[in-house]
Amino acid sequence: MLTTRAPGKVNVCLLVGAPRADGLHPLVSVFQPVGLADELSLAGAGEGAPGPGGADAVVCPGVAGENLAGRALAGFRAATGWDGAPRTLTIVKRIPVAAGMGGGSADAAAALRLAAAASGLPIPAELPMRLGADVPVLLNPRRALVTGAGEHVEPLSAGDGATLVILPLDAALSTRDVYREFDARDRPRDPGELEEAAARLRAGAAPPPVNDLEAAARRLCPAIDPALEALRTAGVERPMVTGSGPTVFGYSEDPEVLDRLHSAGHPAVAVPTAPPELAEVRQA
Repeated sequence: MLTTRAPGKVNVCLLVGAPRADGLHPLVSVFQPVGLADELSLAGAGEGAPGPGGADAVVCPGVAGENLAGRALAGFRAATGWDGAPRTLTIVKRIPVAAGMGGGSADAAAALRLAAAASGLPIPAELPMRLGADVPVLLNPRRALVTGAGEHVEPLSAGDGATLVILPLDAALSTRDVYREFDARDRPRDPGELEEAAARLRAGAAPPPVNDLEAAARRLCPAIDPALEALRTAGVERPMVTGSGPTVFGYSEDPEVLDRLHSAGHPAVAVPTAPPELAEVRQA
C-alpha cells in the first residue's frame, strides 16, 4: 500500500483579471501549503476491495458524490495507458470541504502522485490543469507564484515560517458561484496590473494581503464578516479570506490567540506552513 498526504493551501494574495477567451480567469497568486492535510492511501490487489466491475474504487467517508481524486486516477489511466490491477483509493479528510483551501484539488494531485508511484509512469504534463486550476501547484506542494489561469507555477522561497491561524466556517461556497459574482459586480485587474504584480513577486517583494475574490465571497456568505472580525478581535494579524472562501485566516505567534477564539466559540486551529516532504509518497 502506498500513502501520502495532501496539504491544504491558503492564498497569501490573489489578484484576478477578466475571463480569457476560454472562460478561465488570469490570476496572480502566492500559494502557501499548510500543515492541515488530508491522508490518502492506494491499495493494490489483495490490499483493498476494487470497485464495481473490477474498476478502481474511491472511499472518502463523509464526502458524497463524484470525487476529483477519482477523476484524477481515471484520467491518469486514460492518458498513460496504465492497465495495472484495480486499486482502492482511500481518503481521510482533514481539510474543510468547499472552503477555499484547495482540498479537492490537493486530493487529486495526491492521487496523481500515488498513481505515478504505483505504475512507474510519469504524470502527463497536461493532465493536472485539465483536472482544475489549483491542481498543478498542489502537485508538488510548496510556496509558489501562480500565474496564467493556474497553469504557470514558479517556486518561491519558503517565506518566514509564520504560524497561520485558520478559522473554517460551517458553510460552503462554490468557486464557480464566487467567480460569477466577482464578474458581475467587481473590477478585474487589467493585464498590465497582473504583469507588474507578478514581476514584483518574482523579484522578492512581499505579497500584498489582498484577495480580489473576498468581496464576492463576503456577499454570498454573510458568516464571513463576523469570522474576520473575530480574528481581528483576538489579535490575529492580516485576517483575510483564502481562495473563494469561506475559510478565513491570518497570522499570529501569540500562544493565547486560540484560547481567546475558542472561548468565543470559534473553532480555529493554528497550523505551520507545510514542508515539501509532507507530501512524499511512502510505502506503508
